[in-house]
Amino acid sequence: MSENQNAVTYASAGVDVEAGDRAVELMKDAVKATHGAGVVGGVGGFAGLFDLSVLKDYRKPYLATSTDGVGTKVAIAQKLDIHHTIGHDLVGMVVDDIVVTGARPLFMTDYIATGKVVPERIADIVRGVAEGCSLAGTALVGGETAEHPGLLAEDEYDVAGAATGIVEADELLGPDRVREGDVLIAMASSGIHSNGYSLVRKVLSVAGWEYEREVAELGRTLGEELLEPTRIYTADCLDLIEAFPVNGEDGQTGSGVRGFSHVTGGGLAANLARVLPVGTVGVVERSTWEIPAIFKLIGELGSVPQADLERTLNLGVGMIAVVDPSVADAAVERLNKRGLPSWVLGTVQKDTGEHKANPDYVQGAKGVDGGAAVLLGSYK
Repeated sequence: MSENQNAVTYASAGVDVEAGDRAVELMKDAVKATHGAGVVGGVGGFAGLFDLSVLKDYRKPYLATSTDGVGTKVAIAQKLDIHHTIGHDLVGMVVDDIVVTGARPLFMTDYIATGKVVPERIADIVRGVAEGCSLAGTALVGGETAEHPGLLAEDEYDVAGAATGIVEADELLGPDRVREGDVLIAMASSGIHSNGYSLVRKVLSVAGWEYEREVAELGRTLGEELLEPTRIYTADCLDLIEAFPVNGEDGQTGSGVRGFSHVTGGGLAANLARVLPVGTVGVVERSTWEIPAIFKLIGELGSVPQADLERTLNLGVGMIAVVDPSVADAAVERLNKRGLPSWVLGTVQKDTGEHKANPDYVQGAKGVDGGAAVLLGSYK
């Protein structure tokens, strides 16, 4: 078959298959490091395999699954050409939604779409995913990198991931376990995490602040602060469940951990309301913590109303545990000893209607016909 100088090839269309292969070579050792006894096969198969026989001692197992991305935080990584933290963010956003149910994340897959495959950049992203998976005790069993020339610019990319976990049916956490009088425990965030960056980027754009700007109150550049990886709470939450078992004598109400709320898009109140039963309200006292500097900066720089900040950003609380009051102090102490700053945030109360007129009252958030939450008082 004769060669035609005008022939269109995959390479001329903008897709470099060899670059994808080089990226796999650069990342495969990091991926393999996350594999434990349940992973079957290596890197590069059409599908990741997991041997469920390692879970044969479960009595009635439920599988839990979650998928997510990291939103417009990727735009900052691309602007600064720093890519090794975004994968860490991705893991946190996915596995910590799973652990909210009491499930242990077993394995994860990732997906990267980019305008041009730069092997070193893709490898940095996936190494970050592998690092996050190691922190969560989760195997990275597969993934996909897709080159989309003409749809994305050469330096643009987006990431997504999905994970699967497992929990005993009678140890499943959720609103049905929560009772009036339960205590809300806050676990500190590591910063903005991976929600609200559209607001953050807009504020900084209007103010004309560059990511390279040194900010005294942050103790580093703005870009370094904004790319701080999302804290991964999976190991801490599982440790709390093990220390304070959820399956009480009746196998239902429990005497320890009743539930968790992952504070992501929508802010603290909206996500807390999702895990509370109808007829209850989570009463959060703002006076129990001081808003970290980065959130104050965004609020002041953009004159962002407090209500908008609270509905968009985590404001320093990344995960909430709902626990029986008898173990609240011990749970806070245990979390702090693990190096995770934690404190009593508030309580679960009967929703008598007294807070409904409060503009900070939230009920039925995220499409869940559940409980309510309200933030009271002023921050430190």
